[in-house]
Amino acid sequence: TMFVGHYGIALAAKKISPGTSLGTLFLATQMIDLLWPVFLLLGLEHVKIEPGNTVFTPLDFYDYPITHSLVGCLGWAIALGVLFWILRRNLRNAAIVGGVVLSHWILDAIVHRPDLPVFPGAETVIGLGLWNSIAATIIVELGIFSAGLVIYLRSTRSQDRIGIYGLWGLVAFLVLGWLSNAFGPPPPSVMAVAVSALVVLALIVLWGYWVDRHRQLESSPAPD
Repeated sequence: TMFVGHYGIALAAKKISPGTSLGTLFLATQMIDLLWPVFLLLGLEHVKIEPGNTVFTPLDFYDYPITHSLVGCLGWAIALGVLFWILRRNLRNAAIVGGVVLSHWILDAIVHRPDLPVFPGAETVIGLGLWNSIAATIIVELGIFSAGLVIYLRSTRSQDRIGIYGLWGLVAFLVLGWLSNAFGPPPPSVMAVAVSALVVLALIVLWGYWVDRHRQLESSPAPD
């Protein structure tokens, strides 16, 4: 799915939800991609490795209605938003967290070929197919990510060196990982896809929490 573009949304959301940790926003923006490999490993969703499926990814996402249907994503968005509200009792931030979850499907609909179902079992599938153009994909994804990063940088300031180097290390990791996946060899197996996705996405979420603890917003509320 779209990768760095999702993190651009999370970075930008910090400005409108300053009391929410960047790690939580990273978790929200990639929630359905964190659940997807779990369902792959359980055999409840399926993917094929098919080089040439699109010019930007060798993966054929032919069966993932639980995580990547519009109704499914909306359900996960509501679930995380409700959980956030239960834990933090902040309705506005809970709504933003839920909105960030839902933004994942919207951005995926831009890049995917038509393979995103509206609801499980639906024949209607959505996808504008941006992945059929390498140049357009890079411009759009990098544009969204860069805009989100600028908003985050303007909304926060570092408290120490970790707040500087940790953030820029995270940015480098995201961009280089995205490009290596796009232009590297196809993954060796579906198992490798699932395990690597879980490990990498979990690492990025934890990295987001770590960096955010070392940066301070201008309004300085305590992070959730």
